Amino acid sequence: IAKFLHRHHSTIARELSRNKFENNYCSTSAHNNYLKRRKNSSHSSKYNDVFSNLISEKLHENWSPEQISNALLNDKLSFKTIYNWIYIGKLKGISLLQLDQKCKK
Repeated sequence: IAKFLHRHHSTIARELSRNKFENNYCSTSAHNNYLKRRKNSSHSSKYNDVFSNLISEKLHENWSPEQISNALLNDKLSFKTIYNWIYIGKLKGISLLQLDQKCKK
């Protein structure tokens, strides 16, 4: 099976042992188990209303995400996270176009 799928034999053995029920393997139940494990594996988000309001307020005051991130050192919120929140629309009323653009020298 491993050669046919171009996978290492231990990968196949691990998949079978992880998703075997009463010595049978069912791909549907294996996929459902995968989805359950995947859903429970993520860590909690740092996003909340307090962060949202604070970040939105600072962005409206023309702070950059880098400046906000540096001001919130104790909360360990990266500027990339702030950009991601802006990009996916978690920060209401803020878009990437509203951020001040730096000019090249």
